[in-house]
Amino acid sequence: MLPVNKLWLSEGALGMLQSLRYYCQKTPRKLRICEAISHLEVGTKIKVQGWVRSVRPQKENLFLHVNDGSSLQSLQVVASSELNHRLLTFGSAVEISGSLVTSPSRKQEVELQADQIDVVGECNPVEKGFIQIHTPVLTSNDCEGAGELFQVEPAGREKDQDEEGHRHFFSVPAYLTVSGQLHLEAMAGAFPGVYTFGPTFRAENSQSRRHLAEFYMVEAEISFTQSLEDLMKVMEDLFRSTTEHLLAQCPEDVALYHKHVSPGYRDNVDLMMKKSFNVITYTEAINILNSSSKKFAFKTDWGCDLQTEHEKYLVKHCGDVPLFVTDYPYALKPFYARDNEDQPLHTAAAVDLLVPGVGEMCGGSLREERLDLLKTRLAQAGLDETYGWYLDLRRFGSVPHGGFGMGFERYLLCVLGVHNIKDVIPFPRFSRSCPL
Repeated sequence: MLPVNKLWLSEGALGMLQSLRYYCQKTPRKLRICEAISHLEVGTKIKVQGWVRSVRPQKENLFLHVNDGSSLQSLQVVASSELNHRLLTFGSAVEISGSLVTSPSRKQEVELQADQIDVVGECNPVEKGFIQIHTPVLTSNDCEGAGELFQVEPAGREKDQDEEGHRHFFSVPAYLTVSGQLHLEAMAGAFPGVYTFGPTFRAENSQSRRHLAEFYMVEAEISFTQSLEDLMKVMEDLFRSTTEHLLAQCPEDVALYHKHVSPGYRDNVDLMMKKSFNVITYTEAINILNSSSKKFAFKTDWGCDLQTEHEKYLVKHCGDVPLFVTDYPYALKPFYARDNEDQPLHTAAAVDLLVPGVGEMCGGSLREERLDLLKTRLAQAGLDETYGWYLDLRRFGSVPHGGFGMGFERYLLCVLGVHNIKDVIPFPRFSRSCPL
């Protein structure tokens, strides 16, 4: 092709050529992530499309990692904090235009300095950006360590070995899950916030008004958290946002209960929504119980587990609004609860949320991420071989994390004012009762 010469062009053609050159310089080239990462022309205007793998907002800047599947490596995007908005969440599909610049980080050669960020596909599974994980119903672990398990084997299978020498269908004993927590912990190694919602099973020989053999539980696990305060905030936000949604979307159903089942109970719900949740330590709770003139059926010595009568009294004593009780004796909590080594009494970084009329509704803890302490605890319980895979989670990329579970039927008792948990589930299962 001959070189372009102004003398060969009319004034109009020259203007068109100049406009075309200007357009090409200003219009970003659409690149795949793998091309952007390997692109050597720093300063090039580009456009990428992909999915957000992380969002880290700061006061003046916004940092994203975006991937489109063309490379295992994500492209770091740096933008002004003004480009951040509520739709920009983990997993959302985005289109980003900007300039490719040299990165100050040794881990990457280039990064994208964004001029414009458009969210073309929202990803908002729940308001706080948690990712739903479908945890298994069949499992080989006893998360709670209480031994209240339903073992699962094929009907009619003999206890002796099969033709391959296995005594069990899965080669090891399998049970109906008591909690999806340990599976969530595994997934929390890849995602900052995960949750599950599904059936759980406890072989408790109980006929009480707040226990079921099969019930539903919302469980969440949060990475990079090192304080019970952060955990309690998520628990309180879950209660408030769920209740707000319930009252807004199902007002007639709720009003029916508050009129015919629990007259006047709506005032209790409004009080719980207006007032801040109270917080006390387990030690303070024991002191309150021992200072009371009320006679309790169960002991209130330090080190004893709180019973339903204790929990209901504490909630009433503290204003009849939801109450967090923290820092339980270490011996009362399962092996995964984090050891509060810096406290004079041997306690765990664990918390229960007690609610009016019910008692415990949520239970959670920071998880023990320190491998040496976790190994010691499991060895003391004789579980170090059984939970070798759990120790591996601490060996490879572990971070401080914590989580909790909320019994959904107990939540319904709390907001509807129902007194018996068997009345908030269509087909209640409990000891000596499974009619269909």
